[in-house]
Amino acid sequence: MKFSKIIFSVAIATLLFVGCKNNEKNLTKSNVKKEIAEAAKPETASFTIDGMTCPEGCAKTIEKKLSEMEGVQDAKVDFEKKQATINFDLDKLKSIDLIKAVETTGDGQTYKVSNLKTGTKA
Repeated sequence: MKFSKIIFSVAIATLLFVGCKNNEKNLTKSNVKKEIAEAAKPETASFTIDGMTCPEGCAKTIEKKLSEMEGVQDAKVDFEKKQATINFDLDKLKSIDLIKAVETTGDGQTYKVSNLKTGTKA
C-alpha cells in the first residue's frame, strides 16, 4: 500500500512538472500569432508592476495579454526589474488602456501599476 502511494505521488509530481513546462512554452512571445501593422502614431510606455510573484506565471501572462492587444507593437515584462515596456499605436490605444489591462489580469487586485513614463518611439 505504501509503495503504491509513492508511485502515485511520483506520477502526480511528474505530470505537474511537465504541465508547467508546457504552459511556459504556450506563454512565449513566439507563439503569439497576430498581424502587426505599422503604428500611425508610435508611442512607448514603461511602468512598474507590483504584485508579480514569478517570471513564468505572472510576468509572461501579463506580457502575453499586452502583446495580444490591438495596437500593441511589442510588449516586454521584466520580472526581476518589475518593469513593463510597451510600444504601441497612440491612434488605437492610450496608456490608461495598458494600465487597465495589467491591473485586471488575474483576480483584478493582484497587480498594481505605478511610475508611468511615456514618449514617442524613436
